[in-house]
Amino acid sequence: MAGIMRERFVEVTTELLATHDRLALLTADLSAKLFAGARQEYPDRVLNLGIREQLLIGVAGGMALAGMRPIAHSFAPFLIERPFEQIKLDLNHQDVGAILVSAGASYDIAGGGRSHQSPGDVALLSTLPGWTVHVPGHADEAEAQLREAAAGDGLVYIRLSNQANERAHGLAGGGGHGFRVLRRGSAGTVVAVGPLADTVLAATGGLDVTVLYAGTVRPFDAATLRAVLADQDEARVVLVEPYLAGTSVPQVAAALSDRPHRVLGLGVGHEEVRHYGTPRQHAIAHGLGSAGLRLSITEFLGTA
Repeated sequence: MAGIMRERFVEVTTELLATHDRLALLTADLSAKLFAGARQEYPDRVLNLGIREQLLIGVAGGMALAGMRPIAHSFAPFLIERPFEQIKLDLNHQDVGAILVSAGASYDIAGGGRSHQSPGDVALLSTLPGWTVHVPGHADEAEAQLREAAAGDGLVYIRLSNQANERAHGLAGGGGHGFRVLRRGSAGTVVAVGPLADTVLAATGGLDVTVLYAGTVRPFDAATLRAVLADQDEARVVLVEPYLAGTSVPQVAAALSDRPHRVLGLGVGHEEVRHYGTPRQHAIAHGLGSAGLRLSITEFLGTA
């Protein structure tokens, strides 16, 4: 399913440019060729700025100040980490909205080395106020999130990945930003974020645990988490995130500040994996394969 989310992004954005007059698209070489037709049709609203990521965000901020709704797109490390100061100043400080759509996730481009990996992007954006952060687990979810963002005015980050679930867990039951219950149990609660849902379901097969699906992590759905835990004797939560381990642990702590709880944050390890390898090999190295997740979860819950 490699690249399916990004292909959907190109298709839907091209369509949205025709129906939203104030929508603009900014690229930094990545995917620019895929938008060649749109650039010919809307030369004032589809701009490729080259490998100038700071400029990418600066222009997005300027367009937003002029009343446009900009979409900026690049690989995650070039979209979030490299121009973070511009995000902080040209978007947040100027109090304007924009849509940032990344590709590459944490290690989709494992062969590109550390420069093309960004497990810390969501943690970094979490230091700034006002951001909605989507981590779609399926192309259908990414499309719905993009359409909603294009019609709005706020700050939105959509984190695309080559990894995907077999179906769109986040669209059932009316969709929305809230967590969705995929499985119910009483020994603990596992929050599976975005494209890791199917792996978490496989890893927890036969375990007496509730599995929640999160396609949106900011704002964090504290209400659903609390409601699920109300039926459990102990508040034991495992977060499984496809980026830096522990990124959303503070959100769980805040949600459960009035009751004793234990929380385990699983995700991409803080230690750098210094081998190129494949995305699957990186996932296994970080304990994000089904076997590694089952071991971590059962040890934490005491159900091994």
